[in-house]
Amino acid sequence: MVAVTIYVEGGGEGKAGKTRCREGFRKFIEKAGFVGNMPTILASGSRDSALTDFRVALKEVEPGKFPLLLVDSEAHVRSSSTPWQHLQSRDNWNRPVSAGEDQVHLMVQCMESWFLADVSTLESYFGPGFRPTAIPLRIDIERVPKSDVLKQLESASRESKKGSYHKGRHSFEILARIDPAEVTRRSPFAKRLIDTLKSHLISS
Repeated sequence: MVAVTIYVEGGGEGKAGKTRCREGFRKFIEKAGFVGNMPTILASGSRDSALTDFRVALKEVEPGKFPLLLVDSEAHVRSSSTPWQHLQSRDNWNRPVSAGEDQVHLMVQCMESWFLADVSTLESYFGPGFRPTAIPLRIDIERVPKSDVLKQLESASRESKKGSYHKGRHSFEILARIDPAEVTRRSPFAKRLIDTLKSHLISS
């Protein structure tokens, strides 16, 4: 086993937002089977900041340490592209020489895409007035454009007890509640993340 640190996009620039981000990812990953074998999660804020933090960690890495970058893809990832190739094509991010292919992971197309995999939890979270039928049932949640993901969440929750979906107010609370098994079943890139964590954190 090694010590894994995830540099994740999210949380904005403020301390409170980054704390909520870390807590949301912590609970999601714990439920994926990592209780007692957790990675360190660092919320970097913007995508660019996450990349910068990851690059610094690579330069300072010690034996037994494994830094990992987790960012939104922001767009559909072609089946022929690796995550680094996607980021180079879309964002002009070149893979650091010392970074492996398994050290970058994508939330496709955004973190909220994962929410589409567990509509029953969304309904429980938002309460009365939530309209689950506003979110079409799809196995291929990674193909839903980011703009459509957000529109579906806002439309489904508009008349709910908690009001229309708002990233700052709701996102990390929902992340902490959704079922990782449902997410990984319908998001190959989420499964890739969890499988990579298992390979480094859980003894065979």
